[in-house]
Amino acid sequence: MTVSLWQANGDQPVREVDFLVVGAGLVGCAAAYFAAQAGRQVTITEARDVALGASSRNAGFMITGLDTYYHHAAARYGLPVVREMWALSQKTHSYLHEFARKGNVKLDKCGSLLLAESPEEAKELELAARALQADGIDVEFHSSDPLKRGYYAAVGQPWDAAVQPYEMVQTIFRESGAELVSNNEMYAFEQGANGIVTVYTRQIVFQARAVMLCTNAYSPQVDPYFVGKVIPTRAQCIATAPLKNGPVLNTCGYSDYGYMYYRDTFDGRLLIGGGRKQNKPLENDTTDDRITDPVQRVLENYLREKFPDVDAPVERRWAGIMGFSADGLPLVGTLPSQSQVGFAVGFHGHGLAMGVGTAERAVDMLLNGANPGAVAARRME
Repeated sequence: MTVSLWQANGDQPVREVDFLVVGAGLVGCAAAYFAAQAGRQVTITEARDVALGASSRNAGFMITGLDTYYHHAAARYGLPVVREMWALSQKTHSYLHEFARKGNVKLDKCGSLLLAESPEEAKELELAARALQADGIDVEFHSSDPLKRGYYAAVGQPWDAAVQPYEMVQTIFRESGAELVSNNEMYAFEQGANGIVTVYTRQIVFQARAVMLCTNAYSPQVDPYFVGKVIPTRAQCIATAPLKNGPVLNTCGYSDYGYMYYRDTFDGRLLIGGGRKQNKPLENDTTDDRITDPVQRVLENYLREKFPDVDAPVERRWAGIMGFSADGLPLVGTLPSQSQVGFAVGFHGHGLAMGVGTAERAVDMLLNGANPGAVAARRME
């Protein structure tokens, strides 16, 4: 975010705060919660308001694991890292189920289905399923299409869920007990020799003992350290009008190596997201959250092709900006030469899978010097 001289001319009031979180999305609110649990007085500053970015513009999938097929992930990162990330995802979901109970958040334990769009992808799915099963993860492999919609195979994870993501983040924020300063763009920060971090925002100049950056896709605009490490990437969705004959899926479905995804909503609509694979130059490396015609056409064509029985019109279209990390894993650390400025960013479109557990590690690192494990950003330095 940029702030003009006219918007903030240096006359903002100065406030001392204990623990300042920048960003009130899922991860920022979770970081606020864990910092409060550690006994800190927490303030959140946010350019817009709670959960108005990608945290409430996603499909609401609580799917366990990374976004890469298990056998490919093991080859890329090594099996110990993949196992660690699976456990981190499980811990995240344990927290989310707890928050859902506390806040009466809409959550459907409908499971998930990873579906194959081609015979080649079906072979990959079987390899992924066998790798998961060999590692003690009891997924279900379907050698044909359980949805009977033209897919070739599927892997089921019956413990996964669909959630109302906006309600979830609002609940985590309330549980954190943090103070929120909304509509408040940050434009600079610096750590002094005394360890106090001065954070310049449009309304206030904060003097903070500790700062946690939870700025995800917007991190390259916040500090040059994140350039090349976090890439802003647009995702788009459509939703139909409520269906007259009830839900058509009863699961979180995704296919084409995760590029397409679809679910029933809690008010009886069909949601479809994706279309980026066919339009990567348009959708990659952008913070423009407007929808685009090429992607919307892909989504509409998918609706007609895979769900010909759905005759309800498209009633809502939207986009959100994800923060993709350069290597597919989240990033946790502190900024070079600024030991009191921590961060948890780069969730690669899987914030609901990894975000809360990663926020916990980030807070533990900033406050206690704990090793954040596989998500440590030093791997990129």
